[in-house]
Amino acid sequence: MLPACRTAGEPFAIPQFALTRSDIDSFLDELSGFHTAFRDCFARQEPPDQFFNYMVGQFSPLARKSIEPMALQVEGGKVRAMQRLISEALWDEDAMLETYHGLVQDEMGEPDGVLIVDETEFVKKGQDSVGVARQYCGSLGKVENCQVGVFAAYASRQGYGLVDNRLFLPESWFSDAYTARRTKCKLPHEGAWQSKPQLAAAMVQGLHQAGVLSFKYSVADCLYGNSPDFWAACEACVGTVAFVATPADTRGWLQPLATTLQTYTYKGAQRTKRVVVTDTPPRGVVLFRWGGQMTWAP
Repeated sequence: MLPACRTAGEPFAIPQFALTRSDIDSFLDELSGFHTAFRDCFARQEPPDQFFNYMVGQFSPLARKSIEPMALQVEGGKVRAMQRLISEALWDEDAMLETYHGLVQDEMGEPDGVLIVDETEFVKKGQDSVGVARQYCGSLGKVENCQVGVFAAYASRQGYGLVDNRLFLPESWFSDAYTARRTKCKLPHEGAWQSKPQLAAAMVQGLHQAGVLSFKYSVADCLYGNSPDFWAACEACVGTVAFVATPADTRGWLQPLATTLQTYTYKGAQRTKRVVVTDTPPRGVVLFRWGGQMTWAP
């Protein structure tokens, strides 16, 4: 179905899919093979069967792909059984991710692959969804009731696809006022607030340490370029190069500077940030960093 090289002859062009009748006829067999790769990730027999029905439902022509219409659409589908898959079934998420990353590596992995980090928002009605709040929604260009996810995607000359994700929880979700909602959504009690760059940093480091998916470059926009946590994660990935946007007036120093923690109040809460305690003048602007080294421009 995919061309031998998605960008043959023109490095940044993405050709159209060349679908044939044989591709469509064999699709269900390919989906079955994909499903089989994950069967051992489940603790019991029923969830893998419902997992297959769920995938079939997602590829159906239904306009509304929630559990009930999908279960009724799939031959032999059961509404309650598919609901249990999503809400109660146990599976080994680490093993599932490792299996999936192995499939991505086999299909499109290259030594100079690119890891792409970005966030996106999903408009929501009501207050029941985990992490939902009035916050900036990029798809609408304004503050709206929505959920926010931070995603990691992989791209090479052979194709592209999502490889990891994290749900961003607004700080308000960790306040006492949200205790009941956290319990209802079954959030872990030991959870702590993390910024979007911190969530992205965990994904980048996790993918590099796992060593299943090969990549050389990491790219992200200015939201992540402003985060020391994200830069530190990129620098820890020895052998990779990070191209991350930073504001034009970003200042940097050739040598590490002495810093201290400064306490301040924001929205009624005490916070801390690390600030420079020396008056050493800046020497350049950071262009990019890679495993333990930096490149500067005067």
